[in-house]
Amino acid sequence: MKFRKPISLLVLCIAALSLIATTCGIFSKQGPGEHYFTSIHGQTITIYGKGIYGNNSVSAVLQAIPQDIVTLVLGIPILIISLFIARKGLIKGRLLLAGTLGYFLITYMIYTFIAMYNRLFLVYVALMSASFFAFILTLLAFDVEKMSSNFSNKLPVRFAGGYLMFSTVMIGYLWLARVIPTLIDGSVPLEVEHGTTLTVQAFDLAFFLPGVFLSGLLLIKKKHFGYMLAPIATVTNVLIMAALLSKGISMNLAGIEGTLPMIIMTSLFDLLAIVSLLLILKNVKEPVYAHKKKEF
Repeated sequence: MKFRKPISLLVLCIAALSLIATTCGIFSKQGPGEHYFTSIHGQTITIYGKGIYGNNSVSAVLQAIPQDIVTLVLGIPILIISLFIARKGLIKGRLLLAGTLGYFLITYMIYTFIAMYNRLFLVYVALMSASFFAFILTLLAFDVEKMSSNFSNKLPVRFAGGYLMFSTVMIGYLWLARVIPTLIDGSVPLEVEHGTTLTVQAFDLAFFLPGVFLSGLLLIKKKHFGYMLAPIATVTNVLIMAALLSKGISMNLAGIEGTLPMIIMTSLFDLLAIVSLLLILKNVKEPVYAHKKKEF
């Protein structure tokens, strides 16, 4: 079937490069250690000063390393397993693969544009590029017009779609609650630190959250694209929420106040995403030829 070889090659490259990126992020410790820096906004920032993330703030590293762990422990294995299942022609494998590629695309887009420049810069760029093209090719391999026929009538479209819509609205509200007050009083959000702007919030509000919301709405309306996009968005959400949960736990253990609500919210959202994904996969109807030849 079309795109099988290029997608496989790209996925293997992603797995290899992300293995390098995550292990360097987790285990590199060389450097003088913490020191202070005054940002252009007049904020005093504690710089981590060790390893590949040496020029990033301590608060940023408390989030980057946990995400590296999630990518290493969950992301890479799921990526490889889903590729193996997809190559057997199983719809479940394709959905898992596309959703996991979405996670890698978002992750390394953020690393490319937010992480302070380091020797892994071209690795981040390559991961972002490979994830993007693998994701697009995987989407193009679906027959959108036949997607609804790949699911049983028992698929809980309202629960699965409703979860996606509710979670995006809540996260969007959270971001706007941080941004709007600073626009009114002219202050600078703490998240900006020594960066230029709120890159994650900008990406979420412009692309990710509207896209996930729309996928949930299309599923509830039983549109063809909804049957393709909503399961993929759910897989991505499972991994994204796991990464956010790990970040919240990391910051909480470091004594940063106000992280408990984040831990509770991401735990709930991740649990709902997992339940939703299991219900979706349970109601997938595989083609009769799926186990007999390589469909993808």
